Amino acid sequence: MAETVTIARPYAEAAFRVAKDAGALGAWSGRLQRLAFVARNAEMAEVIGNPNLSAGQIAQLFISLASDDDATLGNFIRILAENERLALLPEIAALFEANKSAEEGIKEVVIQTAFPLSEADLKALVLQLEAHFKTRLAPAVVVDAELVGGVRVVVGDQVLDASVRGKLETLSVALKN
Repeated sequence: MAETVTIARPYAEAAFRVAKDAGALGAWSGRLQRLAFVARNAEMAEVIGNPNLSAGQIAQLFISLASDDDATLGNFIRILAENERLALLPEIAALFEANKSAEEGIKEVVIQTAFPLSEADLKALVLQLEAHFKTRLAPAVVVDAELVGGVRVVVGDQVLDASVRGKLETLSVALKN
């Protein structure tokens, strides 16, 4: 995992610089997400690893599946194919998204909750969390029944535990001391 991310990082950074210079971060984000989806497909993994197909043929297949006439994207795909890096597209897309979020001042937040949140509750919670962390947040909700109640919020390396389980653990430690 760490090795593939290390190899994917320069490609993601190059794509990010090209997209930023062109003012097309959103468009490139969508393109890379589509290509990552294609690369994750088991049949496409076989095509990527097929020694009977040239890098140009594989690149042309990806370009046709990208359904985009952008010459820069085509060149990017060709470079990935020539360097046998098409299988890294999921990692490249994830790193691109991280760079895009950092550029836009958005941090990812993982909200663990004991019960599913309604859209209104999630919006209200995200507004409160954005005020607390003083940044825009992109939420991902994880339902974890072991929390019993409340929420546990993770933003980067910061954890805000307002769950019943967390409070019980804190009380347990206090009673032991």
